[in-house]
Amino acid sequence: MDRPMNVCVLVGSLRKASLNRMLANALISLAPPSMKLDIVEIGQLPLYNEDLETTAPPAPWTAFRQRIRAADAVLFVTPEYNRSVPAVLKNVLDVGSRPYGSSVWDCKPGAIVSGSPGAIGAFGANHHLRQSLVFLNVPTMQQPEAYLGHADKLFDEEGKLASDGIRKFLREFMQAFANWVHTTRS
Repeated sequence: MDRPMNVCVLVGSLRKASLNRMLANALISLAPPSMKLDIVEIGQLPLYNEDLETTAPPAPWTAFRQRIRAADAVLFVTPEYNRSVPAVLKNVLDVGSRPYGSSVWDCKPGAIVSGSPGAIGAFGANHHLRQSLVFLNVPTMQQPEAYLGHADKLFDEEGKLASDGIRKFLREFMQAFANWVHTTRS
């Protein structure tokens, strides 16, 4: 690829001070130059309702679908709610997969990073999301896995990564993701 890979970043938390949004910003800053990553805001998307799937679906759905369709890959950064993905993230999967036969997810390479203040790093959400991505035909990077426990300790007062160890791990994760996208798309 001559141009940087266009990667959409979807954050599963809408909270302003979200640890996962801080994590997404850290991942963006650590990505190799071969990638251009942008957070795609998802909080404004109406809940998926097939009754709205007309010749003129809600404008936010159309804009979201176009944005994902134009991307080379998608990076999901998510917390865990009740051992699953947050509703806002499940909604984007549904919005993007419809109308039937027109899924924007089909063959779009992806990766998942999950983080939570708990010890298991949103493992349940990470794997529940993987289950949906298999059905949506999103080739999802298998290794390295990224379950970031105690995410509330990863950042300093200014929201920057607090340790060289986590910075190194996330930089290596992003390089592996760039390699994955390149291999999957070629």
